[in-house]
Amino acid sequence: MATKQIKQVLSGASPHMVGDGFRVSNYIPGPANIAQQTNPFIMLDYNMPYNFPPSDYRRGVGEHPHRGFETVSIAYEGQIEHRDSSGGGGVISADDVQWMTAASGLMHDEFQSQAFAEKGGIQHFIQIWVNLPAKDKMSPPKYQAITNENISVYKIDDKGSVNRIIAGNFKGIQGAASTFTPIEMYDLRMVAGAEVSFDIPASNNTMILVTKGSFTINDEQKAGHKDFVLFKHEGETIKLKADEDSYAMVLSGEPINEPIVSYGPFVMNTKEEIVQAIDDFNAGKFGSIQ
Repeated sequence: MATKQIKQVLSGASPHMVGDGFRVSNYIPGPANIAQQTNPFIMLDYNMPYNFPPSDYRRGVGEHPHRGFETVSIAYEGQIEHRDSSGGGGVISADDVQWMTAASGLMHDEFQSQAFAEKGGIQHFIQIWVNLPAKDKMSPPKYQAITNENISVYKIDDKGSVNRIIAGNFKGIQGAASTFTPIEMYDLRMVAGAEVSFDIPASNNTMILVTKGSFTINDEQKAGHKDFVLFKHEGETIKLKADEDSYAMVLSGEPINEPIVSYGPFVMNTKEEIVQAIDDFNAGKFGSIQ
């Protein structure tokens, strides 16, 4: 197959606080406003390693609504606790993933765990928003707690290099997450000198965020920590070589070719649906966290 061509290498926005518990850089839509090129991934915040001091209270984001999409939180370090009005929730620690489908609407909050707050430490994670097709936007909310032991692993070499397959299918190994549209989500962790090649449909929107170290992509392009690589719709094969011990998050998905109208925590297809979401929220139809 032909090599998947690189379109550009981008950086995220300057870090900012979300609530008082998450110090993130936004990559999607990001400074270059690339959301049209990354659908079905409509938001990506990267909390690069940041040391929080001990605290006598839990930092985070209080109760707020969502409708029309999914949130995916991937933890490298630290502990995050999620609760929502549909009954979903739990604590994710290093190497865990939580996949929350807001769909027809719910309330949720996100805080550092009590144990993490008391001790302090490094927090390192990604949060991604995944769009839903119109036919599924009003489906019932659900929650997938994908712990480290439930994540499928492909062994790249005998030195510790692996691909943790969160969603999709990698060389015949199926990822743990249930998705509404075709999505590939890989957490690659490779030792210095390791190499891996894989194929992605040419028509997919495909991107890589380097979350540690440095890679050489397709034998030509260097990408270091915090770089975000966006690919063209040309070719299928991506080759990665780790220049040092390195991590990369690979995201690829079949575009949802439908209108997107968003307003804060609501992502729908029309302005009328946004107005309805606001009305439903004000009427208490999203429930409350118990």
